Amino acid sequence: MADYDIAVIGGGINGVGIARDAAGRGLKVLLVEQGDLGCGTSSASTKLVHGGLRYLEQWAFGLVRESLAERETLLQQAPHLVKPVRFVLPVLGGARKPWMLRLGLHLYDWLARGSTLPKTSELDLNTSIAGGPLRRSFIAGFEYSDCTVDDARLVIANAIDAMERGATIMTHTRCVRVERGEEWSVVLNHRGKRSVVTARVLINATGPWTSLFSEMIARQKKKAPVRLVKGSHIVVPKLFDHSRGYIFQNTDRRIVFAIPFHRDYTLIGTTDNDFIGDLASVTATSEEINYLCDAVSIYFRNLVSIGDVVWAFAGVRPLYDNGKRAAQDTTRDHVLKVDTAFRRAPIVSLYGGKLTTYRSMAEEVVEKVASWFTPTKPWTKDAKLPGGDLGGETIEQFRASVKSRWPFLEEDHADRLIDAYGGRVDRVLGTAVSLADLGPDLGHTLTAAEVRYLMRHEWAESATDVLWRRTKLGLKFSKQQKEALAQFMASATGASAA
Repeated sequence: MADYDIAVIGGGINGVGIARDAAGRGLKVLLVEQGDLGCGTSSASTKLVHGGLRYLEQWAFGLVRESLAERETLLQQAPHLVKPVRFVLPVLGGARKPWMLRLGLHLYDWLARGSTLPKTSELDLNTSIAGGPLRRSFIAGFEYSDCTVDDARLVIANAIDAMERGATIMTHTRCVRVERGEEWSVVLNHRGKRSVVTARVLINATGPWTSLFSEMIARQKKKAPVRLVKGSHIVVPKLFDHSRGYIFQNTDRRIVFAIPFHRDYTLIGTTDNDFIGDLASVTATSEEINYLCDAVSIYFRNLVSIGDVVWAFAGVRPLYDNGKRAAQDTTRDHVLKVDTAFRRAPIVSLYGGKLTTYRSMAEEVVEKVASWFTPTKPWTKDAKLPGGDLGGETIEQFRASVKSRWPFLEEDHADRLIDAYGGRVDRVLGTAVSLADLGPDLGHTLTAAEVRYLMRHEWAESATDVLWRRTKLGLKFSKQQKEALAQFMASATGASAA
């Protein structure tokens, strides 16, 4: 008898989503991640849960409709992580015509029928607050609804739920070899220590590593149809004081977003460039950074230059290669390949997909392998994610309750914790009646109590895990504060800071 029903290789959003779904159906699940959870593409997105307005130009109506339905689902399941935002689309002369934009936006609203978010409206940028940061030449535009998301914390929420439903989560563990028989023999290496486990089904959810895993580890003969496309982003000090985001048409017809980011910053992205190189060292190039600066400088009164950039990051999207010439035209829909043979254990490989549709894709994956197990019903559509249960309160009512219960917290501190942990914020704050009860302040409201929580319950092992994925306080921490955090975490585990 196999050790596990399903072994999922890859701890990005798709992998943890599959592990959560399968564990919730009573299956015995192992998830293996070679680094930290969400340390690759899943924490390097444009931080959007959206339908994909520009995919309408590709006639991808089914994908947009599914994405908009999932937007509504995630908004209900994780209101602390998924936030409604009104996006402003100024009309740019020489680009898409106003009538075309109007038609596309109304089609977007129609495909989102049943949504709780406001519909499209037209804007006079001379009078709207949204026109304030823009050049005076932009006088008309549109405003529509979508959502932003803390992508890295969405990964963690799914992993927590998977674990609490019985899944085994192994981080910093490499799958170095698999052997296929009537079940899979999976050879693992965790910090130099090798072990072997068995599983009835193997899921290749390795994202950009899908081809490498398929060819080098699983030794599948058919070449994986993956196109690697890099998306780069920059973060600059905030460019506007309101809560709206912007979607800009660049002169090359690509789309660039400018979005409020962690109160004091603006996130700008993304690019679409084919990627060839080392997946372990994906960075935004100076050319890509300048491209993004130039794209938004067409619109904003204050020019954005490379000197304004406080953080740049990039991720590689493993898109299904549908033969399109331009990277931005490659489908964002997902494709699942199930490899079965007589008396051979099955393997499912994932290609493409969007952050927004991870839940429905995970459900589809588990449904495909359900025939090998006792049939169970899908369940994730109506289940809150950890932190998403606010006790019947709206997110704003919950904010007020938290600030009343822990009145010693400064407003920014309370808001940051609520946005990160939602209904589980009490697991960080506990019975504290003063700031001193949370232990030393390690910088910018990060307390010892929060770090210990992240280490014990959210797989955080390094200062990088804490500062760039569990939080985004890396934007504020000095070099000395980062070193002090590393020392604190090392002392908490008895390890060396190095």
